[in-house]
Amino acid sequence: MRAAALVLVLLTALTPAAVHAQKEGPEFTGTWRVDATADVKNGPREVIIRGDSSASWGKETVRWRVKGDKMSIALGGEWETYKFKLKPKDATLTLSGGDLQQPVTLKRVGPATPRPTNVKVPEDPDKVG
Repeated sequence: MRAAALVLVLLTALTPAAVHAQKEGPEFTGTWRVDATADVKNGPREVIIRGDSSASWGKETVRWRVKGDKMSIALGGEWETYKFKLKPKDATLTLSGGDLQQPVTLKRVGPATPRPTNVKVPEDPDKVG
């Protein structure tokens, strides 16, 4: 009985840390910039990815999540999913697929800036309805 209680306590203590590490790991959070020579059409050149599941560029704030090698961004109440390749050593993140015509590589240029308190993280489309 004691062993089961200990396992339960450890799992309860570790679960928030694991969730926290997934959301706020140094891999994704930060300010990312697309090379000035890249053709991104009307897409953003700088993206701020925060550990609170929000990402911003310009005046747009979206929700993001990662599952496996896919990053999804909630745009207009629906998820747009991209395949990603993260190279921490080079501080680069390459997104492909989704609504992109060609892969886009972003370079981490600094830490994430805080989300303004008056800007909410958009609702999770899977939980709205």
